[in-house]
Amino acid sequence: MNHKIFFFVLVMFVSCSEDYTPKPRAFFKLEFPEKKYHIIESQCPFSFEIANYSVVVPTKNNCLFDIDFPKLNGKLYITYLPLNDNLQEHTEESRALALKHIIVADGVKEDLIINELDNVYGVLYDYKGMTATSTQFYLTDSINHFFRAALYFNTEVSDSILPINNFLKRDIKHLIETFRWKDN
Repeated sequence: MNHKIFFFVLVMFVSCSEDYTPKPRAFFKLEFPEKKYHIIESQCPFSFEIANYSVVVPTKNNCLFDIDFPKLNGKLYITYLPLNDNLQEHTEESRALALKHIIVADGVKEDLIINELDNVYGVLYDYKGMTATSTQFYLTDSINHFFRAALYFNTEVSDSILPINNFLKRDIKHLIETFRWKDN
């Protein structure tokens, strides 16, 4: 019995010899690709620049496609619709789809997009908080064309993917800045 007590006391002294400092939580280090862009040309009545690390994923309809960011776990869903005196219908539907996420978002910032030189107008919805989408927008010339896009991640937007989210938001802003209608 004496040996057990001695062993217990010895273990207590040896194990408590160093000061322990708890380490703060940390996130993994992300290596982002260099931002280089190229123009997307298609049969659609628009063009814009996308990042070299993204991949265009076509669908059955040429003007409905996705831009995949495979290494960043995100996807930009693209929809193009020709206008037939139904601009208000499309803008209201886009607004409803964008505001559907306000239930879980901490806030939604709406930025107007006005590029009179290239006849590109629209709204950019920027979400704060834990939502499946972080950015949505639509662009139109108000007469013939309507273009809508939404960025989604394969997980909810959280602190751990916040750097990726911010990185891709800059690509989306670049897409908007380089967006052109082909018939203008």
